[in-house]
Amino acid sequence: MLGNTSRNVKAALTAGVVASALLIPTAGSAAASSSGPVVTVRAVDPNTACRHHGKNYIVRTYFRGPTKYTLRCGKSSWGWKHIKAGHGWNNTMNKKISAAIWSGKFNGGGFSTWTASCPSREKFRTKIGTPAGRNDLRTAYQVSSLAAASC
Repeated sequence: MLGNTSRNVKAALTAGVVASALLIPTAGSAAASSSGPVVTVRAVDPNTACRHHGKNYIVRTYFRGPTKYTLRCGKSSWGWKHIKAGHGWNNTMNKKISAAIWSGKFNGGGFSTWTASCPSREKFRTKIGTPAGRNDLRTAYQVSSLAAASC
């Protein structure tokens, strides 16, 4: 009888380990990512896309937890066209936007990244909300003023 109990315990433990392995996402999977910015799945070149699509076309998607924020082609006053014309667009800008939205502090109308120094200084700012949608990126830019938070 003891042999059967031992075998039953081993079988139950083995089944539990196998089930856990099937349910726990691997380090490379999207579900396993618990930190760091998540850049859009869409690999559209905004320059090309916005030449061929209207102002409401989405060229980038960013996330803050489950909340989705989008960057649309826009116009001279908001969106990708505004950012490109007024602040410049490249892969670094895209990464800064992603980092600010993913882990930045709320700034009253978007998200900002700050230095780790004391006092902390705002270094990059996004503003959210456009005529096309409330979770759309209006603008994003490097902060040049010396806005500081107390220690």
